[in-house]
Amino acid sequence: MKKTILLLITVALLCSCGNKSEGNSKKADKAFNEKTYSNKLDELFNVLHKNNKFMGTVSLSHEGNVIYSKTMGYNDIDNQKTSTRATKYRVGSITKMFTATMVFKAVDENKLSINQTIDKYFPAIENASKITVGNLLNHRSGIPSFTKDKTFFDYRTEHKSRGEMLKIITSYKSNFEPDSSNEYSNSNYFLLSQILETIYNLPYVDLLQEKIIKPLGLTNTYSGGKITISNNESYSYSLSDKWTEFPETNLSIALGSGSIVSNPNDLNTFIEALFNEQIVSNETLDIMTTVKDNHGMGIMPFNYKDKKGFGHGGHIDAFHSISIYIPQEKLAIAISSNAIDYNINNLLTDILKCYFNEPFELPNFERVEITASKLEKYVGVYAAEKGSGKFTISQENNILYTQLNELPKEPLIYKGNHKFTNEEIGANFIFDLEKNQLGLEQSGVADIYLFTKQ
Repeated sequence: MKKTILLLITVALLCSCGNKSEGNSKKADKAFNEKTYSNKLDELFNVLHKNNKFMGTVSLSHEGNVIYSKTMGYNDIDNQKTSTRATKYRVGSITKMFTATMVFKAVDENKLSINQTIDKYFPAIENASKITVGNLLNHRSGIPSFTKDKTFFDYRTEHKSRGEMLKIITSYKSNFEPDSSNEYSNSNYFLLSQILETIYNLPYVDLLQEKIIKPLGLTNTYSGGKITISNNESYSYSLSDKWTEFPETNLSIALGSGSIVSNPNDLNTFIEALFNEQIVSNETLDIMTTVKDNHGMGIMPFNYKDKKGFGHGGHIDAFHSISIYIPQEKLAIAISSNAIDYNINNLLTDILKCYFNEPFELPNFERVEITASKLEKYVGVYAAEKGSGKFTISQENNILYTQLNELPKEPLIYKGNHKFTNEEIGANFIFDLEKNQLGLEQSGVADIYLFTKQ
């Protein structure tokens, strides 16, 4: 998900050259025809299932009522154990919404201020006397993320004590002066979990139960440990020539940042409660949802056409999840997958198109053959008509690759009629050989960005 968001943001910043695509954003009748969108969603998930693209659960809730739920695949492939709607998944960084909510409950209880600095708790961290609790919440602390450390994959499957994790984070030099910039960091939320444990004198797992899970009646949510299939949890799988079990992260490392296990129904219950004053006040929620550099405080903006929403995505091991809420529609959507070979942001957009009864085309996973000699016609450097965005299109054997500025290059799949796609980043690349132009089309974005061959 982070890669997709990065490309979306980067293109938007580097290219002020959008041509608005035509789209029907007209909302379906208020007394929406449930059968219509339900049938469309069933067709969508049947296509994904048939093409071995998705295992997991999706749930839609309107005004607090589940209006659609779908589960497919296995939580344990080797033993052919079929997933159910009660199957639980690691939800990765969606954990941050829960952690931030508990921080703001502490603020409401006058146990903490988002403006206080963290030197009281972590005096050895560089710039601790300048970093505020609020800087941790909205990723403006300058503290590097431990998941970006080159040693992270050496220890991610091992248990780490709180002291060991704190020692790792304390060893880092700041990436920037606090509040001068923005950089997503899992370290911030581990530190927030430790602040919470200190001020309440309770472990994070117990705080989560006391402050959120019990009051909301969540039955399938907790801070997890080793995956237990007998508890209806799920392994995660990555795809090579077949689905292969992904080695699980030891969740002691992800405490507060990515340690929660849940399912879509519970995620919807939580985010609906958050936006309806059942956990924090509206005044507090306004602070949480104040956006700066595309980040709120533990929550991210999510806009679909003219509809403004909030939520968070999660990715840990081969689990992918999304939880969003659109207040004006009173609509919550949650997706949790333990095996996916389709861009999860595309899937979310597909679901929204079905729900709002918009023109919708089922994904096509058929490959169209193209020769290496024909691919050569697309190779070159394409610059944005305005702005500094630049795509380098290269060829290796019979595969075309795209690279935006200094970002990593990504393989493209030919779909026919001069159109290529990258399902992982959720983008279509459409070439006009006569005009020497490249059009970039991204799921959920109304504009088509144009680039001209240099």
